Amino acid sequence: MIVDPDVVGLSRLQFALTALYHFLFVPLTLGMAFMLAIMESVYVMTGREVWKRMTQFWGVLFGINFAMGVATGVTMEFQFGTNWAYYSHYVGDIFGAPLAIEGMMAFFLEGTLVGLFFFGWDRISRVKHLLVTWFLALATSLSALWILIANAWMQNPVGAAFNPQTMRMEVTSFKDVIFNPVAQSKFVHTVSAGYTMGAMFVLSISAWYLLRGRNIDFAKRSMTVAASFGLAAALSVVVLGDESGYTVSENQKMKMAAIEAMWETEPAPASFTLFGLPDVKNHETRLAVRVPWVMGLIGTRSIDTPIPGIRNLVDDAKVRISHGIEAYDAMLILRENKNDAQASAILAMHDKDMGYALLLKRFIDDPRKATPADIEKAADSTIPNVPVLFWAFRIMVACGLYFIALFGYAFWRASKRRLDGRGFLRVALWSLPLPWVAAELGWIVAEYGRQPWAIEGVLPTALGASSLTSGQVWISLGGFVLFYTALAVVDGYLMLKFARKGPDGLGLWPKRPDAIPPTAATA
Repeated sequence: MIVDPDVVGLSRLQFALTALYHFLFVPLTLGMAFMLAIMESVYVMTGREVWKRMTQFWGVLFGINFAMGVATGVTMEFQFGTNWAYYSHYVGDIFGAPLAIEGMMAFFLEGTLVGLFFFGWDRISRVKHLLVTWFLALATSLSALWILIANAWMQNPVGAAFNPQTMRMEVTSFKDVIFNPVAQSKFVHTVSAGYTMGAMFVLSISAWYLLRGRNIDFAKRSMTVAASFGLAAALSVVVLGDESGYTVSENQKMKMAAIEAMWETEPAPASFTLFGLPDVKNHETRLAVRVPWVMGLIGTRSIDTPIPGIRNLVDDAKVRISHGIEAYDAMLILRENKNDAQASAILAMHDKDMGYALLLKRFIDDPRKATPADIEKAADSTIPNVPVLFWAFRIMVACGLYFIALFGYAFWRASKRRLDGRGFLRVALWSLPLPWVAAELGWIVAEYGRQPWAIEGVLPTALGASSLTSGQVWISLGGFVLFYTALAVVDGYLMLKFARKGPDGLGLWPKRPDAIPPTAATA
């Protein structure tokens, strides 16, 4: 049966919208949790009330964001059952475990710690409350770890094998799933990006207070913490992003070639295209400005290992599709007679290529009946959207370099106690959206770049969708758009309301801008 492209496309659109929206909140939760832990640590070590009030105020904004993240995450996970039923059936044995652990982390561990954070100020000692805050910061990262382990398995499916009797992927080594090298690089890169977002959030809102002459002492302290933490985080994003790029070149060569718009394999070490206009029709990059050696060093950590180009990878895909057809035929034979030695040998030889044969199901019912033209179309379908990946990656990198410059300058100004420059404060304020731009583009590079695979090399996205009609998906898509739009309005209203109120409006700081609490005067 040839899958309905409308159903697949709409299901992908629905999941993409919900995932991108959910990812507006996740990185900020990661970053804000550690900012709170740092501020409260200073409070416990010094006993100065100003740091407690800072922790409580930023905690209010953290709580609003955390609630939105939980609300959007629940609905997103349900889509694995509603819109991607065959995907869940096919890989549920592997994918379900880390997803379930992540759910327990988010709803039980994080939820409990959030409650203790907000309601434990006057009920437990300072040290115990500080431990709660640090455990909360660690729990948010652990929650991200498990979802990234699940996602990394989709990018690099290790520790699992196909069972022809059950027609499913099954775990062979849960240890390999957990310690997937892609998961490790994605985790540290994603978490450090979240830390950068949290620091920018605090920096920008503090700049807004200073521009208006409000809560000056409070805002300067907040900016100092944000500048220090943000500089370390931004540097980490770039360094750890390099590691993430290396794992992509090892496990997802087509994604790497598409990011670089590298149509042909270049002599090692490959150059990096600083600017260019990818021409998909003619398979070339016009007006390319290249920096020698850089991509080869990033992608291979060597000067003699080539990075394969898109055309070469398409040729490799044709070979793997042909081998996959043999594996597909052997699999069907084994379903009828599991003792067929010849079929077992063929499947063992080509089982890693069977997913490539499944690419043919977009065009024909039975991959064994594929013509050379069908194989050509299936191989061409392994090329993702090159212009989107090319520019998304470059804008993301540009944002990362900008963050280093901004936080570095903010750190210098903080060290000189010169956080009152209005030009600097305006730049800091208007930089607020950029971490979200970078995070969403990074998610697009990671997920859109994996297409046409739901599971890299194993299960095409087109086969993972549920047996729905396009009308049914349109209804659910419309419902999600309305629901998420309503949440966006509520979230924006609450964030603006409490940010505008500020610590003085919440009773955490004096109303007069020149009034400093006695305990803060010597802080």
